[in-house]
Amino acid sequence: MTTDWDDVSFVISSRYRVVVLKRLAEGPSTPSQIASDADVGIAHVSRALQRLRKRDLVDLLVSDDRKKGRVYGLTETGSDVWDKIEAENMI
Repeated sequence: MTTDWDDVSFVISSRYRVVVLKRLAEGPSTPSQIASDADVGIAHVSRALQRLRKRDLVDLLVSDDRKKGRVYGLTETGSDVWDKIEAENMI
């Protein structure tokens, strides 16, 4: 699969999106754990997750109805984008 450079550009244009994708590349996580691991605000993480999800780079791994304990993971596209960002040393 070829990486969409628009997606790469979208991610690297926000340090919070980079933080979220980097953390999810290690494995699924909750927003609060991502915020804690990266020492950033939960609101920034939540907003980044929403925007990344709209672009199909991350996916909610639990029911949409769930308000607490939401677990997110990378989609295949998200994983490809992260691999490209790392390979090109763009962070």
